Amino acid sequence: MRLSVYFILSCNLFLASGYNSFSKSMETIGKKQYQVQHGSCSYTFLLPETDNCRSSSTYVSNAVQRDAPLDYDDSVQRLQLLENIMENNTQWLMKVLNQTTRLELQLLEHSLSTNKLERQISDQTNEITKLQEKNSFLEKRVLEMEDKHTLQLKSIKDEKDQLQVLVSRQNSIIEELEKQLVIATVNNSVLQKQQHDLMETVHNLLTMISTPNSPKNNFIAKEEQISFKDCAEAFKSGLTTSGIYTLTVPNTAQEKKAYCDMETGGGGWTIIQRREDGSVDFHRTWKEYKMGFGDPAGEYWLGNEFVSQLTNQKRYVLKIHLKDWEGNEAYSLYDHFYLSGEELKYRIHLKGLTGTAGKISSISQPGNDFSTKDADNDKCICKCSQMLTGGWWFDACGPSNLNGMYYPLRQNNNKFNGIKWYYWKGSGYSLKATTMMIRPADF
Repeated sequence: MRLSVYFILSCNLFLASGYNSFSKSMETIGKKQYQVQHGSCSYTFLLPETDNCRSSSTYVSNAVQRDAPLDYDDSVQRLQLLENIMENNTQWLMKVLNQTTRLELQLLEHSLSTNKLERQISDQTNEITKLQEKNSFLEKRVLEMEDKHTLQLKSIKDEKDQLQVLVSRQNSIIEELEKQLVIATVNNSVLQKQQHDLMETVHNLLTMISTPNSPKNNFIAKEEQISFKDCAEAFKSGLTTSGIYTLTVPNTAQEKKAYCDMETGGGGWTIIQRREDGSVDFHRTWKEYKMGFGDPAGEYWLGNEFVSQLTNQKRYVLKIHLKDWEGNEAYSLYDHFYLSGEELKYRIHLKGLTGTAGKISSISQPGNDFSTKDADNDKCICKCSQMLTGGWWFDACGPSNLNGMYYPLRQNNNKFNGIKWYYWKGSGYSLKATTMMIRPADF
């Protein structure tokens, strides 16, 4: 009898359809199945049906009838052989089981590793998604900021264009006002000249009335012949009416017209500078400031050469009288004043300040040289006379300039090239009127 043993290993790795087809094929050959379950795998043994062994049994029975001892020994041997085969199959099955267990563990480890990798990939995917969303948000914000910035630039450009149009209109208005001011200044000068002639006529009439016994022609001739060193001398001679007098330049036979103030502080004042209406241009040359310019009846500069000659004869005091546009008045009084000669640039010397126009002198000390638009003698690398206009004793453009540009009311603020006296009204306030006057200290 031939004994055949078949086995089938079935794990969850195999397809169910494949296993079913295999089982059906085994059934067709008439084998009996025996199934053992081990973990996730099952083992199926196929043994011969009992019908197939009948002939063998008959054969063995007949053999036993013929030779009983021989059949027994042969059966024992065959049984022993079958046991050996079964043992070998068992060992082989155990090896298969061990190998299957290792495969299951490797499969489990691979599955765990795959799950971990999938989780990592999922986490990274989520992180990338978040970064993409954040990047999209930032891009949106940048676009919004760019749009806002573009609108702001457009608004600024529109405002700039409007300001340029406004400035252009204002410049046109200023030019028109300047033209009108020039016309008004010319008309004002004519009126001042007429007023001056009228005042002289009135003065002459008053003088004739005060001396009725003198013929008119003789009196005028006598007055024209009178000449004084300064206004103090004229006052002491008995002429106490303020007006224009003829003065003699010291050490020369030259004569010079000057306005004498015979009323302020006891009289006797020789006016060396006066500003009151802007009718005279004070942005002049060195020679003009040396010799003098303007109208003694109005705005004028007496002349540096004459003042230098006069103040070096004896000790003189200087009084500076100031008026602002609000009706206030102030003064600065120096008890010793003189000018050096032209060789020393008409340097100013002052001592002993009193008055109401500041406790500190607005004319820088020690004395500075005189500067004009064509003679730069200041202590600044710039040219103060050209920048601030007018001739003056500039230091490094200094805290004062009474010969600057004349600005009318409501245009006199924040004008650094105007008529300024820093320690009374500050550096940007342009004054309404100024007067500089001198007389002997022993008057």
